[in-house]
Amino acid sequence: MTTISAPRLVEVTPRNFEAATGIKVRPEQEFAVSPVMKSLAEAYVHPAGVAWPRLIVDGERPVGFLMAFFEIDWKEDGTLFRSGLWRLNIAAGEQGRGYGRFAVESVAAEIRRRGGKELYVTWHPGPDGPENFYLRLGFRPNGETSGGETVGVLKLS
Repeated sequence: MTTISAPRLVEVTPRNFEAATGIKVRPEQEFAVSPVMKSLAEAYVHPAGVAWPRLIVDGERPVGFLMAFFEIDWKEDGTLFRSGLWRLNIAAGEQGRGYGRFAVESVAAEIRRRGGKELYVTWHPGPDGPENFYLRLGFRPNGETSGGETVGVLKLS
């Protein structure tokens, strides 16, 4: 396994927009995650502070994209608010190098900083989906589904 040097998250700006939207997962994974362009559009239409899109860079090289959500109205009725990882796109040629783990740990740290105690994620079931990745990081299915996806939660302590 190749080690990562100094990954960091950066805000998506006009200067790095093309790099962000150029992040592509492996073809067999495309069913499991929306393209970065769709994520950026969704971030734009949500209230400020809910969506948190970030480009993952290693040195100056873009290697992935994530979008977290904070205190989203989970049931869309004002009764349940959650925070978690909305999207995770690691570039096809950069997978297996620890960037996904870095992304999840970064979102967990931000949720903790904001006072949260749980990190939620959803995933498409299937052989090319990310379920095993999330389970290895400690996420556990909570028995719910959302839009046909499994809902997982990671307790933050």
